[in-house]
Amino acid sequence: MTILLSDPEVTTLPTLDIDEPLVRLDASFGPARALVRVGLAARLELAAAALPAGLLLRVVEGHRSAHEQRTIVASYAAQLRRVHPNVTEDELVRLTSRFVSPLEVAPHVAGAAVDLTLVDVCGDELDLGTPIDATPEQSDGACYFAADGIGADARAHRGLLARVLGGAGLVNYPTEWWHWSYGDRYWALATGVPAALYGPTQADEAAA
Repeated sequence: MTILLSDPEVTTLPTLDIDEPLVRLDASFGPARALVRVGLAARLELAAAALPAGLLLRVVEGHRSAHEQRTIVASYAAQLRRVHPNVTEDELVRLTSRFVSPLEVAPHVAGAAVDLTLVDVCGDELDLGTPIDATPEQSDGACYFAADGIGADARAHRGLLARVLGGAGLVNYPTEWWHWSYGDRYWALATGVPAALYGPTQADEAAA
């Protein structure tokens, strides 16, 4: 059974918050120039170096403000409420967390997560089975990393992401093939460490 970000196993984990700054990724990771914690940036560099020649990681999002997180949660929860009008509040939180994390544990708000894909040297995206940010409803579950029914190329490319990113110490959120993190509560649970390294943080002018 998939453990979701709303699960008490995740939400009850403590956070050390080592007060590591946010840095902007360089242009080799794509035009978004996403903000991430220093430790995550270093591990993304290691992962990128492990890719076969001619392939690059394109990071489309890193740090997200608390306001942005609340907006995404509210929007997706409203969509789910229309599809499941009789759902309980607890179940709505669980369903929502398949696609967007509760604010208090959100890896993006901690600067601990990236949404990314693979591109070739021309900047063209490789086949990963679904677009980034395809919801479980839109993709009929194909957004799950281990989903059945995706093509052989998409499966191979997801496997490549797992090898280089996992090898650099990142963990995947299994409902979203594109979401990888380091240092947040979900990472702590997945790796068996007693506490997260990073809590919620704000971007300052120096990082921006």
